[in-house]
Amino acid sequence: MAEIAETENTRGQRKERQGRVVSDKMDKTVVVSVQARVHHPLYGKIVRRTRRYKAHDEHNEANLGDLVNIVECRPLSRDKRWRMNAILQRAK
Repeated sequence: MAEIAETENTRGQRKERQGRVVSDKMDKTVVVSVQARVHHPLYGKIVRRTRRYKAHDEHNEANLGDLVNIVECRPLSRDKRWRMNAILQRAK
């Protein structure tokens, strides 16, 4: 019984993604483009999939072209469900 109560109280692991900032024009928001390599379900070829996430950037630190780490969080607005965690590499 203690095992069940323990699993209910612990929070699940949050998803993390790495991607490039493709837009920083909004206030406290950056658009991050994340690329993933997946197998095509029928043909088996490796295909690149690109997905864009709006992430919360509290202090407007990220600039265009930066490599950032984003973490899943509660809904912050209609489109924002991610928070910028760290800037991994600055753009040149």
